Amino acid sequence: MSTPTRPYRGVSARERAAGRRTRLLEAGLELLGTAGGERTTMTAVCARAKLTERYFYESFRNREDLLIAVVDHVAGELRHTVLTALEEADGDAGTKGRAAIAAFVHRIDEDPRLGRAGLVESAAVAVLRPRRHQLLRTFADLVVAQAELLYGAEALPEPRDRVHALLFVGGLAELLTAWLTGELTVTAEEIVDAATHQFVTSMHV
Repeated sequence: MSTPTRPYRGVSARERAAGRRTRLLEAGLELLGTAGGERTTMTAVCARAKLTERYFYESFRNREDLLIAVVDHVAGELRHTVLTALEEADGDAGTKGRAAIAAFVHRIDEDPRLGRAGLVESAAVAVLRPRRHQLLRTFADLVVAQAELLYGAEALPEPRDRVHALLFVGGLAELLTAWLTGELTVTAEEIVDAATHQFVTSMHV
């Protein structure tokens, strides 16, 4: 059966489809970020979103496609959080760097689903590992770019900048994973302190 294309109650077919996709993504985030990857099935996602499988396939090819979309959504939200904090912060490079790191960590603290889906489950679910690998490198590129803006001529030259950025991003990901899974009992501020120290001491000459 084809999806209706005419407006319904003033809402276009495209807008209705986008709304359904958003509901499926939110359901996927809730399940992946709380119940885990194994329990994030197409049936469970549809039930939580209150949509039929027909509408699932309107937006996603399969379960794996949804899982990747959820992780991409998490990465996009966290990237936006970091860039907004950098734009709004005043002060020197260290102050701005801390503001960005604090925004990132506190956003995950406020909504642990983001960290569990984007960091913990992306490592545990086989289909997500390649995307996790790509996203960590994307965030390392972001660190390099922002370090160049913050430190100017004092920023690390290539390839040291990327080496240090990968160490920073990978280390922070592991630290947050240990925190989210209860392996490490620390406060969000302690993580911010440690990550800020790492950034300000390793991303410039």
